[in-house]
Amino acid sequence: MEYIKDIFLNIGIRDIIDIFIVAFAFYKIYTLIKETRAEQLIKGIVVLLIATKASELLKLFTTNWILEKTMTVGVIALLIVFQPELRRGLEYIGRTKFLSKSFIEIEKEDINQVIEEITDAMASLSRQKIGALVVLERETGLNEIVETGTSINGLVSSGLLINIFIPNTPLHDGAVVIKEDRVKAASCLLPLSENMNINKELGTRHRAALGVTEKSDCLAIVVSEETGAISVAENGSLSRYVDIQTLREILNKIYEKEKKKQGLLLKWRNKDENHQG
Repeated sequence: MEYIKDIFLNIGIRDIIDIFIVAFAFYKIYTLIKETRAEQLIKGIVVLLIATKASELLKLFTTNWILEKTMTVGVIALLIVFQPELRRGLEYIGRTKFLSKSFIEIEKEDINQVIEEITDAMASLSRQKIGALVVLERETGLNEIVETGTSINGLVSSGLLINIFIPNTPLHDGAVVIKEDRVKAASCLLPLSENMNINKELGTRHRAALGVTEKSDCLAIVVSEETGAISVAENGSLSRYVDIQTLREILNKIYEKEKKKQGLLLKWRNKDENHQG
């Protein structure tokens, strides 16, 4: 008890800050790997560590030697196996507000127009039960995905989006990628989600929407061709049966949030430039 009391008495501000930083880092790592294959791999590593220590204590020399060698080789294997999660983590760090720029460079009236065009298109496709998948690029670039499709680079309009997804047309199969007020490409291929807990009722479009939002900060909108229901995916989570008004509110929050972020960033940069001048 005295030993524990001494520890608490000797804790300073730096120690508290240090503990907070480590705790926050572990929390962020957990949120990144939660409900992914990495979570199961971490559990397997913990079991191996416990088994290695137990074999050492029990003096099971052969078993201990095998486990130690496995752990040594496993470090290299982990870098390969966890490559998607490591990339996702580095992208998350790169999206911090001090290191990134906003994806919004259009005026408020144009933002409102873009939102109306997207919602009108989704409403029409939903009524007609035409399957659709639209991805809104934000801070994380999606050029790798854009390159898998057909370049369009046209202004966002409900007519363009509806025509793209009309069945049996050249570009209807795949995703449309939108950046700011422009349709960058159509018929793009998206990575499917690796989440094993996804509802079995969900089709390829929904899995692709979840997959791309697991690997970037984009927003994905899905229209089911079976039911016409609209779903929205963000950060690896899916909201189903979204009505048009809710979709409009979601898009407004995203565009306005990024617009405000850009304004604050520009203000900070101008202040810094004036200070240097």
